[in-house]
Amino acid sequence: MTGDETGRPVKTSSFVGRRQETAETKRLLAAHRLVSLTGTGGVGKTRLALHAVRRLARGFADGVHIVQLAGVRDASLVPLALIDGLSIRNGSGGSPVRCLVDHLQDRELLLVLDNCEHLADACARIVKTLLEESAGVRILATSRHPLDVPTQHVLELQPLPTPSPGEPLPPKPALEYPALALFADRAAAVLPGFTLTADNQEPVIDLCRRLDGLPLAIELAAVRMRALGVQQLLERLDRRYRLLADGEDALPRHRTLRAAVDWSHDLCTPKEQTVWAHLSVFAGSFDLGAVEKVCAGPGLNRDEMVDAVTGLVDKSLLVRDGDAVHARYRMLESIRQYGLDRLREGGADTEKAARRRVRDWCLDFVEECEQQWFGPNQPKLVRRLHTESDTIRSALEFCLSTPGELQAGLKLAGHLWFFWFACGALVEGRYWLERLLAAAPEPTSARVRALWALALMLLSQGNAVRAAPLVEEARELALQLGDEAEAAHTYFGRGGARLITGDYEKARDVYEEALSRPPRKGESISLVGFKYVELAHVLAIQGEHDRAMDLCKEFRQICLDHGEQWVHSYLLRILAFAEWAKGDVAAARTHARECLRLKRAVGDVFGIGMTLELLAAVHARDGEGQPAAVLLGAAKRIWQDAHVALDRTPSHGPVRTEAEERARELLGDTFKGFCREGLELAPDAAVGYAVGETKSPARSMRDSPLTRRETEVAELIAEGLTNQQIADRLVVALRTAEGHVERILSKLDFTSRSQVAVWTETRRVRHR
Repeated sequence: MTGDETGRPVKTSSFVGRRQETAETKRLLAAHRLVSLTGTGGVGKTRLALHAVRRLARGFADGVHIVQLAGVRDASLVPLALIDGLSIRNGSGGSPVRCLVDHLQDRELLLVLDNCEHLADACARIVKTLLEESAGVRILATSRHPLDVPTQHVLELQPLPTPSPGEPLPPKPALEYPALALFADRAAAVLPGFTLTADNQEPVIDLCRRLDGLPLAIELAAVRMRALGVQQLLERLDRRYRLLADGEDALPRHRTLRAAVDWSHDLCTPKEQTVWAHLSVFAGSFDLGAVEKVCAGPGLNRDEMVDAVTGLVDKSLLVRDGDAVHARYRMLESIRQYGLDRLREGGADTEKAARRRVRDWCLDFVEECEQQWFGPNQPKLVRRLHTESDTIRSALEFCLSTPGELQAGLKLAGHLWFFWFACGALVEGRYWLERLLAAAPEPTSARVRALWALALMLLSQGNAVRAAPLVEEARELALQLGDEAEAAHTYFGRGGARLITGDYEKARDVYEEALSRPPRKGESISLVGFKYVELAHVLAIQGEHDRAMDLCKEFRQICLDHGEQWVHSYLLRILAFAEWAKGDVAAARTHARECLRLKRAVGDVFGIGMTLELLAAVHARDGEGQPAAVLLGAAKRIWQDAHVALDRTPSHGPVRTEAEERARELLGDTFKGFCREGLELAPDAAVGYAVGETKSPARSMRDSPLTRRETEVAELIAEGLTNQQIADRLVVALRTAEGHVERILSKLDFTSRSQVAVWTETRRVRHR
């Protein structure tokens, strides 16, 4: 996939056939905002969708975003899956759906929702909302059945064509019939040198016809060419069909796929069958360590599990993802569902036990990540946690829906505080913590941690009113339980609730008390570090710059000794803030830039926003108006995207205010133009500009604040077209055209269409 695309696109083997369907999918997406690819299981909906959108990113200013929903088992988690897939970092405090709407309403992108059938109602609701609330979003959904959305356009995917009985064959049948080409391609992968010849083409045709042209069924049969000939494949498949015909009342194509999967199951060893069934409880992809944890049991040792996984990969029942260093595996949805049916044959307790083992694996994994967090592997840990997000969500939902599992759920959520907090995943963190705390009121240490973790999410959203009582409740409960480590963890939130409201004296008292006590056994060293960060912040605000800098330098050495980056970045920011406040702009510039590099490494978007504003203030005080304005614009984009106003809180607002006032004085009427340049920079590009990796924002962006489509609309405005004429020309809805015009006027700070026309003509002249 291209660099403009996000999400987790699955890796696929070579794409065979479907030229007409690919073209039709692209045509429908050009003309309509919602397109659904439908068809029976195994017909290749996902593969077609990924192939069709591969080159469409250039047509969408904000790219193509793919969200895999196969791993989402609970309908309420659909908005969270979209937030994660779109990499949204939102601090508004609204609902997940509101978060999505806020993020997408001004964007122009293609959203691919893959595997919607088991979440049809939830997907239909969210799709309706997004289409109603945004003008530039188009959606491609794959599902066995159409979504219940009146505006959708459906392309029902049929099986691959095969020759009819008695039909004369062309000289090269594989070129005319994609089913034959697919079989030959997959057979050659396991039997090098295999081609379709006059000697084998008749049994291959019979086999593909018997498999109804279903791509998945053909692939499962072709992999058996490693051990069997085509005629043997056909004979064994016919026996399987007779058994199914006697015992099942399914639609022919469903029976076809069932026959192919059932046959593949029979050809597995007993250990492979066991591993297949147990792995079906994983919501997303998984690695070998997770396999060993979940499938461990009598009669299946570690080496045998590796052999079983290898056998399932060889039979195309597991798909290997990952890289050469760290392999991961996943199941196609039809294969996973079959395995789950087999697991359930052992009774409800068998499935529950398997899901509990997944939950236990998640607990061990997340706890290990937390223990390793204060160290050199933070970027790697962030990537791993994002990769495991589907499985972690399924484990949390299991804890909420299964009697006796709530405390385990609280514990799991509590161990995730650093991930949600550091990466700005505040909507998801609040979603789980609020549900679990409401369901599990028992006074436990797990509840203490969940309370102060929720308070941190709220403080990051600027909500001290709700956060303050939660963190005080956490402290009181920790003291009642005699849990000194958890009591110590509450200091950060208790002081933070006072700091962001401007009560600096009380915040200072909290942090002075916290640092007067030695760290407790089991206390997070990251939260120990934040006591230094926040006390230094208060001292710098109060003018005690030297002591603030000394505190930063003291704990900074600990970060350097451990190779830590996240807390280190905050220490650098406060160090730069104190230096700026004292008047040492050179040192402040150096430390602010170093801070930004570390924040980019761990994906701390909110921290990037605050530090861009600080560096803008440094530039402004040094008489450099242009970079100050660009960085202010870049920070403004982060706050707009996040729908949060941390930059306006008493503890952060004055920095931006001074930066903006000085930059305006330096630049005059040109301030807005440079600020608009910054608004066009994504956080990563903004950091690149801020730290000097790019000399000018114009080199990392278009020379216009408008998106590609908005530029096209501006050209049509200059031609004198009305909104309806623009909609007709671009084959979009009138509301979409109106939305583009409104955003153009807003971005250019214009009030009339004639101003847009003059601006467009000026750009034409400049670029001749």
